[in-house]
Amino acid sequence: MADRNQWGEYLNIIDTSGEWLSAFEGDHFDLAKWDTYIDRNVPGAKGLCLDDMRECMGAGFTWEKDFLPVLNAVQLNPEQRETAVRSFLGVTENLDRKIQERFGRTVDCDVILYLGLCNGAGWVTTLNGKTVVLLGIEKIMELNWQDTDAMTGLIIHELGHVYQDQYGVLHRETGSTRDKFLWQLFTEGIAMVFEQEIAGDPDYFHQDTNGWKDWCDRHAGQIRESFRSDLETMTQADQRYFGDWASYEGYGDTGYYLGTRFVRFLLESECFDRLISWSIEDVRDGFERFAQ
Repeated sequence: MADRNQWGEYLNIIDTSGEWLSAFEGDHFDLAKWDTYIDRNVPGAKGLCLDDMRECMGAGFTWEKDFLPVLNAVQLNPEQRETAVRSFLGVTENLDRKIQERFGRTVDCDVILYLGLCNGAGWVTTLNGKTVVLLGIEKIMELNWQDTDAMTGLIIHELGHVYQDQYGVLHRETGSTRDKFLWQLFTEGIAMVFEQEIAGDPDYFHQDTNGWKDWCDRHAGQIRESFRSDLETMTQADQRYFGDWASYEGYGDTGYYLGTRFVRFLLESECFDRLISWSIEDVRDGFERFAQ
């Protein structure tokens, strides 16, 4: 389904779930059958998926041990598969209208629920000159991300990045590791606020399980001061804030929480559509005000 707005852009939601099982021979994934499936349902994606798979295999992953069990699980677990499809359809229902009602315009993007080759649960890329969000059912199921909150994070959060990319500036050369992490805090905060605005709830966080938000609320000042202090020496290898694998006091994704609070602070004196075009100098100055 596609809805074109007055600017000519449209958000297109594509569900290929009706074709997934055509990539299997009985209980087993068949790469030749997948070739036919992917060419028919997601034209242009085959090369990207195969190249990414080969890169992973070159790094030591194997087809029999690391890829095939994940792919076979799609056919073997219909309940989990169907839950993911329901969540996808629920999250994307009227999504184009919700974005237009809140922001006055939508994004020019395809959101595709597809069967990949373990290329990632959520992958923003370009196919045939158009921005696409590829949602890999095999990785979604492997990570147990088929519920509504996880699907919200996979879809709407990524569309927040797409919105900033299409109407503002998402990627900037920062010149220093410190500014790189500050820019990441800012852009992840933009995407989180985009999520909240679409959800209609400024306290919504798709990460909120097992008391995560309550803990972050009680330790918000501590997280802010720790991040500020860590900026001077932080590296990709030791950063504690971005990703559920990174741990700050035993909690993941605290950078997304802090980024949201940072962007909400900035929105007290700036509108969202101007904020998404800020320079790194603006972000740096804004963070100093936020951290005081």
